[in-house]
Amino acid sequence: MNSDLSKASWFKSSYSNNGGECVEVSASFPGAVPVRDSKDPSGPALVFPVSAWRAFVAGVQAGEFGAV
Repeated sequence: MNSDLSKASWFKSSYSNNGGECVEVSASFPGAVPVRDSKDPSGPALVFPVSAWRAFVAGVQAGEFGAV
């Protein structure tokens, strides 16, 4: 994947209205999901394969990580 994320379109989950403790993700890159801290948009981003991101989201939805 090209590591230039300057043209990425970022969004927050509709569940992220919790006082600014949010992450943003981008669906702009086929096969990869960049993730960044919404409070530091010019800071670093982590990039995950789509399959890993889907597994993480499924785990969150299934309650595998407990209550936060």
